[in-house]
Amino acid sequence: MTSPHVLAVSRDTTHRFSKVPEPSIHLIAGIGVLGDAHAGTLVQHRYAARKDPNQPNLRQVHLIGAELFDEARERGFEVGPGDLGENVTTAGIDLISLPTGTLLDLGGPVVRLTGLRNPCVLINRFSPGLLKVVLARADGTPLGRAVPDEPRDDRPAPQVIRKAGVMSVVERGGEVVPGAAITVTLPDGPHVAMEPV
Repeated sequence: MTSPHVLAVSRDTTHRFSKVPEPSIHLIAGIGVLGDAHAGTLVQHRYAARKDPNQPNLRQVHLIGAELFDEARERGFEVGPGDLGENVTTAGIDLISLPTGTLLDLGGPVVRLTGLRNPCVLINRFSPGLLKVVLARADGTPLGRAVPDEPRDDRPAPQVIRKAGVMSVVERGGEVVPGAAITVTLPDGPHVAMEPV
């Protein structure tokens, strides 16, 4: 396996599904990506902000492993950096298996993982059928529709595998560039698996 590194960086000033690849992005501690629509101390995700605009922004920086793009390509989908709305595309690291609170040093700037991205129907609007690549039942069976991240009525939330990346907050700011080595620092135990945020 290749050493963990930043493959690409992206941002967008407006709330569109995809982000634009850039030569570099600048992270600001406690805020997010300079010039990105999701930057801020309070939640910027449109759906979450409608529910409660005063909750903290746990989605300042979105990261996706490029290995997901390979999996999508094998299943007939063409996806590249920024297409799924991520700010940082990584390689050589299994992001979704890391515990909550993991620190990722992105070549100087540091982010702390807060949770999983919960894939939504917008993924299928971007590329019909792609949701089956990023969302599966715990046994690996692909799901073609979004699922709630909380129980509804008396039914428990289904156990699913979410592969659409992870969310984080910026602990130390600075410039992130493609090719930067990623250093992983796990939190003190016991480790807690990430949940959707």
